[in-house]
Amino acid sequence: MHSKTAPTDAPAANGAAVAVEAGRPVRRVLVFTIVALALLMMSIDLTIVATALRSLQEGLQTSINWAGWTITAYSFGFVLMLPISGKLSERYGRRRVFLGSVAAFTAASLCCGLADNIFVLIALRAVQAAGGAGFTPSATGIVVDHFGDARDRAVSLFGSIFPVGAMIGPVFGGLFVSYWSWRSVFFVNVPIGLVVIVLAWRYIPHDRRRTTRHQAGMDVAGMALLGAGLLAGMLAISYLGETNARIGSLAFVVPLILAFVCVSVFVRHINRAVHPFIAPRLIYGPGFGTVNLVNATFGGITQGAVALIPLYAANRYGIDALGSGTLLIAQGAAAILLSVAGALVLRRTGHRLPLYVGSAVIATGLVLLALHPVAGLSPYAWLAGAAFLVGAGSGAINPASRNAGLQLAPEHSSTLAALRSASLQIGSITTVSIVTALLTRSSDPGVVQSWTYVMAALLLLVFFPLINHMPEHRGAW
Repeated sequence: MHSKTAPTDAPAANGAAVAVEAGRPVRRVLVFTIVALALLMMSIDLTIVATALRSLQEGLQTSINWAGWTITAYSFGFVLMLPISGKLSERYGRRRVFLGSVAAFTAASLCCGLADNIFVLIALRAVQAAGGAGFTPSATGIVVDHFGDARDRAVSLFGSIFPVGAMIGPVFGGLFVSYWSWRSVFFVNVPIGLVVIVLAWRYIPHDRRRTTRHQAGMDVAGMALLGAGLLAGMLAISYLGETNARIGSLAFVVPLILAFVCVSVFVRHINRAVHPFIAPRLIYGPGFGTVNLVNATFGGITQGAVALIPLYAANRYGIDALGSGTLLIAQGAAAILLSVAGALVLRRTGHRLPLYVGSAVIATGLVLLALHPVAGLSPYAWLAGAAFLVGAGSGAINPASRNAGLQLAPEHSSTLAALRSASLQIGSITTVSIVTALLTRSSDPGVVQSWTYVMAALLLLVFFPLINHMPEHRGAW
């Protein structure tokens, strides 16, 4: 709330590394390292499981379709729980939710590694996702609460963590599966999670006391409507990725209609409720609506396009699994470098300039992915260079897109962080599902996918004018 007292800085000798909170030192670097370690663990888990699917299928004696549901269930649980975890963080405190989320994620990871039935594993992956969904909202809230005028830069640096996980996840997954078993991709989270819990308990400051005597209810009706709408929408979108999927099929039409009805009723409900689950202005109010749409398009579409680069390299140029997977290293390295650089200069550039430049670079990289190699370059070198550009552009827009909404309402930082992550996931899942639906109907998937990259670039250019409506800001907030 606005009535909360911001932390005061320690003497200049300690700089930005230490602040004072209620008479106790807040070790900012250590606190950031703790929450970053949790975010890294979660981001690794998003990619490491994909490398174990074949081994998992054989180990549990199931079909590749059911094995793939271990990834689908995680995506469902993650998106469904994001808004709820953001609300829980604001209601019960960021530290409590952070600790609870890490504990749930760690326990579910252990149980996943011990599972001996594919259906049990799928259910546990949803529980694991529910824990992982609490990391970003609570971690963002912790930084906003305790980092004072350094919070914009700290939040910006979150964007450099996820590419690291995306790069090392497949590498670790390949090593673990080759020299141990598929269970190790889940067991690896257990010691990391325990370390995070111990350090967070010791060093993350306690949540401030709530001064209000009566807290509003949790708006169960709003939560149920939004959850049902998101789940139905994701089922409809995911169906498009199935072999022989048809737009007129009941498997697509029914959940799509249900999603539309639930979301419509949800919007009507939050506009009438005294204490809505999510304040309407945070979803589509002035400034916030533009931020959410920009995150879903520029961030989500790019995320989905990047996830399909290894498949594209294999389909069009016959590059093997190892080579196609390492293409993401170039993209991830660029995203890390530009995220850090963007965080350092954000107060000078403001939000709109890096969004303009970054999105233009992303569109250029997507078009180059679609083109044939020139100047005597090998397909691998050409694709790596194009992927690097896409990564550089996404890294450039990360700090601005994270801070644009937060600086409008820091007191709702957890909910806004959750809405951003949900927007990214929805945009990414939609992109992947539509592209894979097109590929299943094609006799030449490599060429078809190249055209999808061109269309993605054109779509970004169509949404280019949105950037001019993004809330602008310079300096600390």
